[in-house]
Amino acid sequence: MNLSSTQTPNLSNFSPSMALSSALKFSSFLRLSPFPFHPTLLSRLRRTSPDLRFLSSASSSRRPLKTTQARRRDEAAAAAEDGNGSVVVKDSIRNEGGRVVVTELHKEATEAYMAYAMSVLLGRALPDVRDGLKPVHRRILFAMHELGLSSKKPFKKCARVVGEVLGKFHPHGDSAVYESLVRMAQDFSLRCPLIQGHGNFGSIDADPPAAMRYTECKLDELTEAMLLADLELDTVDFVPNFDNSQKEPSLLPARLPNLLLNGSSGIAVGMATNIPPHNLGELVDVLCVLIHNPEATVQELLEYMPGPDFPTGGLIMGNLGILDAYRTGRGRVVVRGKTDIELLDSKTKRTAIIIKEIPYQTNKASLVEKIAELVESKSLDGISDIRDESDRTGMRVVIELKRGSEPLIVLNNLYRLTSLQSTFSCNMVGILNGQPKQMGLKELLQAFIDFRCSVVERRARYKLSHAQERRHIVEGILIGFGNLDEVIRIIRESSSNSIASAGLRNEFNLSEKQAEALLDISLRRLSRRESGNFEAESQSLTEQISKLEELLSSRKNILELIEQEAIELKNKFTGPRRSIVEDTDDGQLEDIDVIPNDEMLLALSEKGYVKRINPSTFNLQNRGTIGKSAGKLRVNDSMSDFLVCRAHDHVLYFSDKGIVYSARAYKIPECSRTAAGTPLLQILSLSDGERITSIIPVSEFADDQFLLMLTMQGYIKRVPLNSFSSIRSTGIIAIQLVPGDELKWVRLCTNDDFVAMASHNGMVILSLCSKIRTLGRNTRGAVAMRLKEGDRMASVDIISAALWNNLETVSKFPESRGKRQSGPWLLFVSESGYGKRVPLSSFRMSPLNRIGLIGYKFAAEDNLAAVFIVGFSLAEDGESDEQVVLVSQSGTVNRIKVRDISIQSRFARGVILMRLDHTGKIQSASLISAADCEPEEALAIAQG
Repeated sequence: MNLSSTQTPNLSNFSPSMALSSALKFSSFLRLSPFPFHPTLLSRLRRTSPDLRFLSSASSSRRPLKTTQARRRDEAAAAAEDGNGSVVVKDSIRNEGGRVVVTELHKEATEAYMAYAMSVLLGRALPDVRDGLKPVHRRILFAMHELGLSSKKPFKKCARVVGEVLGKFHPHGDSAVYESLVRMAQDFSLRCPLIQGHGNFGSIDADPPAAMRYTECKLDELTEAMLLADLELDTVDFVPNFDNSQKEPSLLPARLPNLLLNGSSGIAVGMATNIPPHNLGELVDVLCVLIHNPEATVQELLEYMPGPDFPTGGLIMGNLGILDAYRTGRGRVVVRGKTDIELLDSKTKRTAIIIKEIPYQTNKASLVEKIAELVESKSLDGISDIRDESDRTGMRVVIELKRGSEPLIVLNNLYRLTSLQSTFSCNMVGILNGQPKQMGLKELLQAFIDFRCSVVERRARYKLSHAQERRHIVEGILIGFGNLDEVIRIIRESSSNSIASAGLRNEFNLSEKQAEALLDISLRRLSRRESGNFEAESQSLTEQISKLEELLSSRKNILELIEQEAIELKNKFTGPRRSIVEDTDDGQLEDIDVIPNDEMLLALSEKGYVKRINPSTFNLQNRGTIGKSAGKLRVNDSMSDFLVCRAHDHVLYFSDKGIVYSARAYKIPECSRTAAGTPLLQILSLSDGERITSIIPVSEFADDQFLLMLTMQGYIKRVPLNSFSSIRSTGIIAIQLVPGDELKWVRLCTNDDFVAMASHNGMVILSLCSKIRTLGRNTRGAVAMRLKEGDRMASVDIISAALWNNLETVSKFPESRGKRQSGPWLLFVSESGYGKRVPLSSFRMSPLNRIGLIGYKFAAEDNLAAVFIVGFSLAEDGESDEQVVLVSQSGTVNRIKVRDISIQSRFARGVILMRLDHTGKIQSASLISAADCEPEEALAIAQG
């Protein structure tokens, strides 16, 4: 390793952290070594590493080498430790003019590496903020400009351009130059390509371009107007090329912020840049806004440029990442491919997902291959076929779905598992004033405006200087035209050009340039017409000089000209936006996004076991049959609740202690019909001895809905549903209970609904929900029913306002009218498996805290198990279209039609709904409306 002050170590094969850490670790090892370096050990290190030299930067002369023995003795005497413990080599022969450096290895390595790092940053990897180009891109465009490859000229071989760049400006590998040239011609890499390509320049499938000897190129019209215009008007500095044989521009006089227009990406030493492309028209609008209002906020700028505009289109999910990137220079932009869902076959209802656009810098072929691998490995379900039908007219990837597959679920899985949704990490770093800097949107635009002001000012001064020089010459010519005879005489009498020039200067008080210009005029230009042309030119030059001086007199005038030139480019080259910014979330997919919102049955046992069952598991049964078992229950366990919901619903679990818990329905593991279920303790944070008594599925926490709560001892209250929209994992209080009481029933209701309550002895109270006080969660409630000794509440149900509006006013329901055969009805289910329907008109409205009316005349040792309001859904014949699910204590389930249950009076015993010879009593009952039933299921009637 050579560590001299004039030579930089070759660390191009190492990463920044690797190189620096290596140097620092070695130095630290020398400082912290527990044993001192022995002289012989150090000399052996010198012998085995002859290239390790410590040279002095103060002297460039070399001393004759000593003999090996003498050098070893000097090295042994020179090895020592400095004040901080670092091993150094000290000069022990200063009087003899020795050249031994006193330095630290880690210091020298750090300084040399920093010099190398800055060279990479400034010379290769990072773009300049002003013209948005890296040196290689700038040199390619300048070389093509020098070769005359304008947009109106024929194409020329790319090999010609690469050779020109290598030979004159960029002494690096030809592949690096050609790859940079190719990227500037790819419409899927740059939002506005800077080069027109002819031939194979690669594809979005990452196909390599053809060799440079086959492809052709020329400059794009936008490049000439935006980057190369005014290059010869002293607008930018020119610097010597690598061999000092000619000049090259240090910058190009950009008229638009090309760094934001086409973006840039690069990895340097210790830092990187990744800037997204933007729409040209929106960029001009933002530039104009900032010119008129330098104090504009980022939010105001977002109104004109809502975000990046990728050349491959796609959907940008939300603007939070964009806002972070524009404010600080760093942010994450989530981009999704643009898709459509097409119906392939209307009979079989087979659909397909069509991918029309993919995220920026995504390989389409790799995406298709990844989807095929996921389908083959069973990681992605619901896909039957995938094919790429893309052609020159556009992208089209067809993903055929299996029959019955939910397209949105498959699409969300594609977003989650493939690069169809990707993240563009913005890191807006560029070179500003010779230093790399991370900048936000305003800072980038302001840096460009300052640069553009400098370019316009230098161009104006250049034009002003040339106009003044030309006007000076024209004024001399006009003086000569006014004294033409005298001028001719002086020229004829002069023996040489110098004498004639001197004579003209003396006679007409002309300058040397004016006299020379007058002598250069040919005889044919001495006509009166030419004199008029010179007078018109003089007047035009005077006006031009006046405008240029006015332009240079105010920065405001310069900014107006910058805006005008930018708008001209916008009017000529702008195009529609390709990437659509979705005003949604940040695109992060949760479990709920990839789970179908299918209907499900939830079964809860008394001992706290819950399971999710497919509704098709239970076929429709006839009244009076034994039913089908809902699964094996544990010893001394029985079914508690059985309800219908959807996978995405929030399920509120209310315990007997008045605590409510919440979990999504899909969180409950799906089980077979015969499985015992999952303990709720694995899903909820239940305390010891706590039981779940009621389950409420909620799709949306609406403001106009309430939860009606009824305890075993008859206390009732209403609580707004949105009070339960945010429930912590440990649960929250739903109701305050008196000692010995339990929360047993919870139902959803609105102000216009009615409530029907029944006790175990069959007493019924019918009341308006709005009559029940709305209270907070941490309250007890009011008395619902005056219970007799030994009686307790048995059931509660809600009558919807829409159903009630079809009835006569409750106060007009006299009992003398007898039975009403049309719905709605109160459906009673007793513990012994009997049931009946009683017309709702048989009951009158009653206030709370009353005994109520008799609704069921029970036989000995029988009690009420449940009561429902039926008749919500009616068939064409006016009968109920609903079904009731009965669950016995042993877990046997019977699902029957409500229309098969006879309509009887309030005092009748009812008919047999389910035979309970060996299955105990009815434990719970649930009502399923016709809307919740599958059509095929409603037709499949299985005999007991």
